Amino acid sequence: MREHPAAPLYRNESGHRLLPVEVDAVRAHSRRVATAAIEPRPAFAPWLPNYLARVRKVVPHWQACAPAASDLGAWPTTSRADLAADIAAFVPDDLALDRLINFRTTGSTGHPLLLPSHPVVAARYLSYQQRAYRRFGVELTAGRGQVGVLLIGWQQKCFTYTSISPYRDDCGLAKINLHPVDWRCLSDRGDYIDALAPEVIAGDPLSLAVLLDIEFAYRPRILLSTSMQLLPGLRAALEARFACPVADVYSLNEAGPIAVFDPAVGGHVLLQPQMIVEILDTEGRPVADGERGEIVITGGFNDYLPLVRYRTGDIARLDQTGDDFVLFDLQGRLPVRFRRSDGRYINNIDITHALATLPIAQFSLHQHASGACDFALQPAPGLRLEDAEARLRDALGDVPIQSRILHKTEGKLWQYRSDVG
Repeated sequence: MREHPAAPLYRNESGHRLLPVEVDAVRAHSRRVATAAIEPRPAFAPWLPNYLARVRKVVPHWQACAPAASDLGAWPTTSRADLAADIAAFVPDDLALDRLINFRTTGSTGHPLLLPSHPVVAARYLSYQQRAYRRFGVELTAGRGQVGVLLIGWQQKCFTYTSISPYRDDCGLAKINLHPVDWRCLSDRGDYIDALAPEVIAGDPLSLAVLLDIEFAYRPRILLSTSMQLLPGLRAALEARFACPVADVYSLNEAGPIAVFDPAVGGHVLLQPQMIVEILDTEGRPVADGERGEIVITGGFNDYLPLVRYRTGDIARLDQTGDDFVLFDLQGRLPVRFRRSDGRYINNIDITHALATLPIAQFSLHQHASGACDFALQPAPGLRLEDAEARLRDALGDVPIQSRILHKTEGKLWQYRSDVG
């Protein structure tokens, strides 16, 4: 992977760091996750009382403030700000720290995080991704001598490396940056992807949109989109170009993969068997069944960061469809309202719906107190700025709109902001 003549300039090194006995444990974990039932309701989760008892006993933050009650609803909520203020207080005292790993995430909430993890925790991610792929009838088969996953980014400065996955018979894994700064020749990008022939290509909507601009013949079995909201228009463009399904996974650095969008049910299906999902209002109270509110999670698979009532900042409604528990109308962060030219207010989800069928990789909308809007977007190939602006005017009416194309180097940004009363 590193020695191929079309390979990019790999700037870093990384590896799995797993011990032989841990490889077997990861495989066993994957088998359990594959068939485990999902039950996100506190009253029906038999593992929850023991989980809370252990957290109360060994996690410094909760040693100081956990309620005596075993009822989850009696526990206070936590947030990204709590973790940012003192992440060490959320690491259990009874875990060995000699093989602790951490990674930094800047996010877009103003609270940078240094998150604790472990090689086994990092390896467990695949279990939930595989569960997501099975929704589309894809069972991973890549093994020794093949490339299992190609992670793609689009950044001015990106952590890039090659590694192997020992729990998949040492199949290859590579993280590359599609940005021109990491390539000797831009045509090498397509040649390199053809040479690797990865079973899965994974990225965010930004990097996947760039993939549409690159010529190569190979077709992966499935694409994985994560980190940012994937609009239906871009999903359709990716499916048409690569003739494979696109798994849009709702994931947090703090909790890993939480849910995957399934077009058959029209929402994001929960993936983690040992995770409680509550939907709360702004005051921290449960909303009525079927109503939208903030997603609040408890549990997870990171032993070094056991979450209790963690406020994600993301909005959805939770409902059951057959055997699946589904997050419908998933929207990142708290709702933002915008004022139309006729004085009426609409929700940011109305803006998302207005733009949903367009192949947009990323966009932001800021309405000033005057009602005027700044609209910035990064379109996929074939989309004109005026077409997107017309959709926005359908939603907002005749408000002044200043539009521009986002530079691909701008990275993450606030999607919705509003200064109107």
